[in-house]
Amino acid sequence: MPKRSEEMLTDVWTSLLLVWITCVPYTSMTPIISQSKSLQTGSTALLRGLVEGQRILSRAKRGWVWNQMFVLEEFSGPDPILVGRLHTDLDVGSTPIKYVLAGEGAGTIFAINEITGDIHAMKRLDREEKAEYTLTAQVTNRDTDQPLEPPSEFIIKVQDINDNPPQFVEGPYRASVPEMSQVGTSVTRVTATDADDPVYGNSAKLVYSILEGQPYFSIDPNTAIIKIALHGMDREMREEYLVVIQAKDMGGHMGGLSGTTTVTVTLTDVNDNPPKFSKSLYEFVIPEDLGIGKPGGKVKANDRDIGENAKSTYNIIDGDERDVFEITTDAQTQEGILRLKKPLNFETKKSYTLKVEAANIRFDPNSGAPFKDTATVKIAVEDSDEPPVFSKPTFVLQVDENAPINTVVGTVTARDPDVTGSLVRYFIDRHTDLERQFNVNVDDGKITLAKPLDRETDMWHNITVTATEIRNHSQISRAIVAIRVLDINDNAPEFATEYEAFLCENGKPGQVIQTVSAVDKDDPIQGHYFEYRLIPEMLNNPNFTIKNNGDNSISVLAKHDTFRRQKQEMYFLPIIVTDNGNPPMSSTNTLTIRVCGCSREGIVQSCNVEAYVLPIGLSMGALIAILACIILLLVVLFVTLRRHKNKPLIIKDDEDVRENIIRYDDEGGGEEDTEAFDIATLQNPDGINGYLPRKDIKPDLQFMPRQSGGPNGVDVDEFINVRLHEADNDPTAPPYDSIQIYGYEGRGSIAGSLSSLETASSDSDQNYDYLREWGPRFRRLGELYSVGESDKET
Repeated sequence: MPKRSEEMLTDVWTSLLLVWITCVPYTSMTPIISQSKSLQTGSTALLRGLVEGQRILSRAKRGWVWNQMFVLEEFSGPDPILVGRLHTDLDVGSTPIKYVLAGEGAGTIFAINEITGDIHAMKRLDREEKAEYTLTAQVTNRDTDQPLEPPSEFIIKVQDINDNPPQFVEGPYRASVPEMSQVGTSVTRVTATDADDPVYGNSAKLVYSILEGQPYFSIDPNTAIIKIALHGMDREMREEYLVVIQAKDMGGHMGGLSGTTTVTVTLTDVNDNPPKFSKSLYEFVIPEDLGIGKPGGKVKANDRDIGENAKSTYNIIDGDERDVFEITTDAQTQEGILRLKKPLNFETKKSYTLKVEAANIRFDPNSGAPFKDTATVKIAVEDSDEPPVFSKPTFVLQVDENAPINTVVGTVTARDPDVTGSLVRYFIDRHTDLERQFNVNVDDGKITLAKPLDRETDMWHNITVTATEIRNHSQISRAIVAIRVLDINDNAPEFATEYEAFLCENGKPGQVIQTVSAVDKDDPIQGHYFEYRLIPEMLNNPNFTIKNNGDNSISVLAKHDTFRRQKQEMYFLPIIVTDNGNPPMSSTNTLTIRVCGCSREGIVQSCNVEAYVLPIGLSMGALIAILACIILLLVVLFVTLRRHKNKPLIIKDDEDVRENIIRYDDEGGGEEDTEAFDIATLQNPDGINGYLPRKDIKPDLQFMPRQSGGPNGVDVDEFINVRLHEADNDPTAPPYDSIQIYGYEGRGSIAGSLSSLETASSDSDQNYDYLREWGPRFRRLGELYSVGESDKET
């Protein structure tokens, strides 16, 4: 080395060490010294002098020297590597010392020589797993393990090396770009990561490139954005591309590590292709009896595009002047379906020539290409055997309701539309004429009357007539025939309802008793007009007269005010009603008129003679209530007179032979057979062991219950007669109802006495004097109750 260069290098080292000596301990210089063997002896002496100076400064602070930081490159082993060396001034050979290491990785990753203080890395160091370790060093007495100096902490930093290749974590990638995109159009962006230190060196500096995919795509080496590199990329030619991307570290220089990924690029469709018919001429044969809306043929225009860009719509642009056809698009197959809008007729037109157009639904104005195509469709109409055709779909006919049998109602006509022309026969569908009221001539279609008609029963008759070809009975057509029955005057008018008029005794002469109207089942065209008159015998009726109201109704008027119920309670007024038909019809209807008692305001209160004797002012509701009470009292009186009140009627002995049939398969032995009856089931179990008093009366004299010791075969007729005689001659029987229990429903019943007369009031509370004021019909009832009260007082 030239002398000048050596001096400059010595000056540089000297300056660096002078700066470092203030912060780096003595022992940290040992590796550097060992690595500077290429320096001249003078320089080495200088370095040693500086180290010695550092040693002197260190002694002023503590008794031993250690490294505050070691820098060690990560390595993969397998041999241990020296990290650094610890040394203390106490290590003079006379004192047995021991170096002790503690902290992160001590004893596992890092090991220390207890005598020399050398620290070695025993395992692989990976900066990506852990970048630095903090350890503690201490000097102890080897014999006593007593610490000779306080522990000191130092750090070992793992320096990065390029040992990790770039990786595409999110790969492989998929991307899409429209076909025919311009050069430079961005497709997608990929990203690679490098686990090495991005700050130290170029270990993590990545550069991207394309290994496969040229000349279609390019990539920016720094941003990793993939772009279109070729113009006119057509999806219809090639739809998918596989691009291989490489990422290399060390800035892409030689010796760097690399990683790859794949990007699948798909070209998406744009509408750059028009529809195209597979052929320019289509020919179809359609029978003339094809139904409306039925398909007659299909056309198809193919489109190289896909999805919505391939969808087309079809239209008839020429040749369908009569608007007979229509064409629709099948959404699944994208075919054009030709359908009928109107029926075909071979006899009228035998062929059609249509021009059909297919056009894309979507249109890209930038493409500039026509997005439609046309084709010619020729249709030949095929002759078919058609059913007869009626001259009208519905026939409306009329007939009088009094028309005789075999009267011609009308005629229906039908013809065979075919060229050959077959004869037609006519029939009535009897499902529409269940009563067989009409007939039709099979040859000429004349409809005649088979049974008499009544308009008042059915005004309209709807029947169905069929027409059938003679040569082909399967060809049938139908027509509806509506027959209206015309009205004739064959019904006499009559009262609209059964009128019953009421006349007040205190009415005035000329008073309107009743307004009468009439109805007629006939329905004349000019409308109804009724004429009312009294029968000839009643023309000079002294009591009533009629007045025409001018609206097809009359009013019945009273001629005097001397009507009395005692004299005559009811009047009958026959009235003749005549219509205006031709010939006119009439009927006699009788109006019933009752004479009633009315209030001063003219309100009817009573319409019978008996009510005339009632006190003035007694209302109809009160009268009904009184009559109901009278009927009830009469029934009670009749029953109570036949009851015996001094003995209980519940029989508890063996002579009780009231019937209770318990054997349904017993034919019976006549009146002498009593084994089929069990009276015990009708007895109240609460009254078996003692006398059960009656709850409806409290007689003054108490009779002991009669013990029956007769045989079981007692005569039933004799038993009933004896009890009936006793009940009829019982002087203590009250004049009101007595309840006899015929079927005991069991203990604990919540039902009490069914008698409405069992009240807290006594007989003395009742006063029946008002019965004498009700007239002769209630006189006997009043006497009975008056006698009953006097007897009870005595």
